[in-house]
Amino acid sequence: MSLLLSPVEIAGLNLKNRVVMSPMCMYEVKKQDGVVTPFHFGHYGARAIGQVGLIIIEATGVTPDGRISSQDLGLWNDQQKMELKKLVDQLHYLGSQVGVQLNHAGRKAEDADYPLAPSAIAYNEEFATPNEMTLDEIQSVEQAFVDAAQRAVSAGVDMIELHGAHGYLMDQFLSPLTNQRTDQYGGSLENRYRFIKEVVEKVRAIYQGPLWIRLSLTNYADPKEQNSIEDFQQISQWLEQAGINCLDISTGGLLDRQPNFPIHAGYQTPFATKMKEAVTIPVATVGLLSDPGMCEYIVENQQANLVVLGRELLRNPNWLAEAANDLHDHDFKVYNHSYQRGQMKNVAERKQYGDAK
Repeated sequence: MSLLLSPVEIAGLNLKNRVVMSPMCMYEVKKQDGVVTPFHFGHYGARAIGQVGLIIIEATGVTPDGRISSQDLGLWNDQQKMELKKLVDQLHYLGSQVGVQLNHAGRKAEDADYPLAPSAIAYNEEFATPNEMTLDEIQSVEQAFVDAAQRAVSAGVDMIELHGAHGYLMDQFLSPLTNQRTDQYGGSLENRYRFIKEVVEKVRAIYQGPLWIRLSLTNYADPKEQNSIEDFQQISQWLEQAGINCLDISTGGLLDRQPNFPIHAGYQTPFATKMKEAVTIPVATVGLLSDPGMCEYIVENQQANLVVLGRELLRNPNWLAEAANDLHDHDFKVYNHSYQRGQMKNVAERKQYGDAK
């Protein structure tokens, strides 16, 4: 059995493998009410049948104006919670652990009537200039994260991830490029971290289960203008002390620019490894991880504890079964007997099950 595909207890979760489905916005809430749709049952259900160990449901807005788009999921009311519970129950029935990523998009909320951000700096010319958050608005958004976390718990999720990456509100508070406040939420690294710290502490007060956070470790900017790797190592240590159980490491999204270094398979994993050097909690890695051999190498060599697949699982819901073939893992089990037959590629194998004519 490969290490990648073997059962593991990690970050408070009992997982049947180390493969995680990345939260990816699907923009399928056509009614714009934030409620789970039939699409989501089919979309996530296919990946559960494909034996993904942990499915993290896409970025889910904690307020209507906190959604990335008006077609995103939300978790600010009980109707959303009730429909989310039905989806979570289905995915549990199909054998996967389930999480949800809670988010506030800040200045990147495309359809917000009243966009909020640490400072009144627009993402680009196509986005409205946000309103600099008052102290009361900061407290209100923090409470929205707590309320959404309570609903997620009621819906039966196995873990919660806070979205602190890709240029959304938490990321905006962290960066000196987007946070130019002069009060207790701006200035020093510790002050810029304060918003995330308070959200984590308040969520921890009502939720004792696995709590993750996603971080972007570079914004492809001048190193002198952005947080350094050493800054993020300090932030990661603070997060571990505050009760975060796993770091989900990514890059980019804060600025309207592309990476300023070569892009290749596994290009973001070195950032995850840097965080592993600073903390004792598990670290997950993302970024063009389509090759099973590379994923196996990453976990075998402790460059990261989990691999988080995004677009690859969009292309191929049965990635794990194919990975098992590539890794010669004969202990891996597909969903059921019928799917096992689908793995047979020659007449000899099919005859064992009486399928060959």
